[in-house]
Amino acid sequence: MSKKIAILHTSFVFVSVEPVINDLIAELIPDAEVMHFVDSDVLATVVREQGISAKSEARMTHLAQAAEAAGADIIFSACSSLGPALDIAARNVSTPVVKIDEAMAIQAAREGKRIGVLATVPTTLGPTSDLIQAKADELNRTISIEQRLCEGAFSVLMGGDRDKHDAMITEQAVDLAAKVDIIVLAQASMNRLAGVLQEKTKKPVLSSPRMGVDYLAHRLAEIPA
Repeated sequence: MSKKIAILHTSFVFVSVEPVINDLIAELIPDAEVMHFVDSDVLATVVREQGISAKSEARMTHLAQAAEAAGADIIFSACSSLGPALDIAARNVSTPVVKIDEAMAIQAAREGKRIGVLATVPTTLGPTSDLIQAKADELNRTISIEQRLCEGAFSVLMGGDRDKHDAMITEQAVDLAAKVDIIVLAQASMNRLAGVLQEKTKKPVLSSPRMGVDYLAHRLAEIPA
């Protein structure tokens, strides 16, 4: 019997606009059954409130509990901004929870000393940086993190202008590359640009979706059938 993966979404972006996660799961874990649990407003709420409130934490816990009730073998969080809320949700379910940016954070902490975190939504900067720092602490590594927000790029993408979105990010990445030795893309929505940015900056550029789904595949394989 195939194992069930529940994906928690905090926006419709990855269900409709950028189906990268679905494509990667189809490629790397083809025999899994995938279920989607969407709270299409919780990310907007976190952006509006400039942080994760107790109500937003409760909403993520409810999503995780719904996924568990539906028989998920593993829960995959597709949103970096809600990382801290996922930690709380994970404590309220017995199903294993994997974050999309977990594997990326481990690699950044292992390989980088001066790490640049590039985001298009302000709410992902803190959680992504904190996750990298936590992994560095586990590895006993001293790192410095330079945060960079590409202001306005996400709303440009939502408005459908991919080319402008891409150009804005490229410009920021090239500027950031002068100060760091590795660049982390804080959101899965920036994934398409990883190769181009690596070419333009001549620095390693880490992006979460493929690494995250690869890590998910390993974790899923460890769960008894």
